[in-house]
Amino acid sequence: MITIVDIGGGNLGSIENMLRKLGYVPSISADPNVIDTAEKIILPGVGAFDHGMRSLRERNLEAVLRDKVLAQKTPVLGICLGMQMLGLASEEGDEPGLGWIAARSRRFGGESWDPRLKVPHMGWNAVRNVGDNPLLAGIDSPRYYFVHSYHVVCDDPATACGLTLYGGEFASMVRQDNIFGVQFHPEKSHRFGFALFRNFLGQC
Repeated sequence: MITIVDIGGGNLGSIENMLRKLGYVPSISADPNVIDTAEKIILPGVGAFDHGMRSLRERNLEAVLRDKVLAQKTPVLGICLGMQMLGLASEEGDEPGLGWIAARSRRFGGESWDPRLKVPHMGWNAVRNVGDNPLLAGIDSPRYYFVHSYHVVCDDPATACGLTLYGGEFASMVRQDNIFGVQFHPEKSHRFGFALFRNFLGQC
């Protein structure tokens, strides 16, 4: 079973529709018992970091997700805010993240920031494949749709398996064992999104 975790937002219907077109029958759920049976987990999210983490905890999902991902090694894919929640914390809020990867989210900007580059980073952008990255296997010149003001900074640069240029290169994809994250929205990225979901569900 493929479970799309419902934390109250994150283009759930669009993700479900893409997976159905690929021949899968996913479940959208916030029920810990349903998540406990998942063979693959997708953790989407949009909006503020603290709201996302509080929603996860208020629905009593943190423990079952930790067991599935860290103990049972169930593959998980975090999308946008879902990727940021995989880390330790975010400059956007005060809540601790899941802490599955050693990373923190920081806002675009700073003294050297080019003021011509708008924040949020919004629109299509290229992703450069680096390291061991099965999510981009067989995808030529991958381009994805982004909408975000914060980006993940990994303690170990090797955790980043995809890089994107916007005021400098940032980690647009991460991987640690069975844990995957993408900062962009594959569900809004047409054929590139289909290919990425196909790789996650078929290879990872």
